[in-house]
Amino acid sequence: MQVNNSLDYTGKVVLVTGGTKGIGAGIAEGFLQAGAEVVVCGRQAPEVLPAVEGRTADFYPLDLRDVDALSALFDHISERYGRLDVVVNNAGGSPAAEAATASPRFSESIIRLNLLVPINVAQFANRIMQNQDEGGAIVFIGSVSASRPSPGTAAYGAAKAGVLSLVSSLAVEWAPKVRVVSVSPGLIRTEQSHLHYGDEVGIKAVGETIPAGRMGEPADIAGACLFAASPLASYWSGTNLLLHGGGEKPAFLSSSTAKQVG
Repeated sequence: MQVNNSLDYTGKVVLVTGGTKGIGAGIAEGFLQAGAEVVVCGRQAPEVLPAVEGRTADFYPLDLRDVDALSALFDHISERYGRLDVVVNNAGGSPAAEAATASPRFSESIIRLNLLVPINVAQFANRIMQNQDEGGAIVFIGSVSASRPSPGTAAYGAAKAGVLSLVSSLAVEWAPKVRVVSVSPGLIRTEQSHLHYGDEVGIKAVGETIPAGRMGEPADIAGACLFAASPLASYWSGTNLLLHGGGEKPAFLSSSTAKQVG
């Protein structure tokens, strides 16, 4: 058996939603580095767009929650590039809010952004990809919050759990032309990490709780996405990759009287 191990995306067109900052920008830069034409979108243009060696991502301004604007985005991609090979469904997030006091409107907005928007993005992408000889790949960015408690972001965690179910269903409905997978990051260091963990000392302390000894970097997620959308992953569809550096150490191990068993 001959294995196609190329991660060369020259001639391929990739859309990264929310690709102007944080994990999304890292993913966009990864695909640019691999030779792809990359489209990123967001409500406001960043001061600096993702760029690698003189090649810059194509920015399209929109609110992803606006279905008409979303339709126009995919029209833009079709008209400008004539194809769409990969979509990384990355846009999402949530501020902290206690479930006991969060308003219904707040919870609805979080579910909409993190579950309904990715559904809509995937539908538009699938319509293009199904008409291409080579099909395409849709990579959803999930979260470890889908599979463990998410105190302070309960609606977000529930939405991400819905994403995992969605991925498994779409993979069946849209096969074999379109592969659908998810990559679920753990704690990732971005330009906003200091807002959550304080200074470098705090970030280092958080990293030391992870078996890998550090928080993840956007480039770690980019590498997983490059693999997920490549011929190397041609038999991967409908399942989720946890990318969390080994996960979280069991809480009982911090007890002075507890002993690890197994």
